[in-house]
Amino acid sequence: MNTLIRKGEFMQKTILLQSAGILDEEAKCTLKQNVYFVIATATSSTQVKAISDEVEYKLDLLGVEPHHIEGRNTSWVCLDYNSVVIHIFHKQQRDFYSLERLWEDGEILDTAKLLED
Repeated sequence: MNTLIRKGEFMQKTILLQSAGILDEEAKCTLKQNVYFVIATATSSTQVKAISDEVEYKLDLLGVEPHHIEGRNTSWVCLDYNSVVIHIFHKQQRDFYSLERLWEDGEILDTAKLLED
């Protein structure tokens, strides 16, 4: 299990995410490592920003720095932590872009089950 995913337990404990899911893209990745996509929906642009700020803050406390961040102060923020890429969408953006459709070959992981392990 990827240590960043395990560290991501804070997301379930400190942030209420609607329609969150994790896709495991190991089979599609050309690198020899697991790549996880966390996809979450917020109900407003303010909530998108608050969630992304909190994720970045909590991971920083754990000593995890992002490789790249895209879309600050927009309705879709992408936090790239190399093996874990976190997408936080406003509901309309998530419905429009439907990333799950693009990566439909990936396995959708049950976040509650991941945190039990």
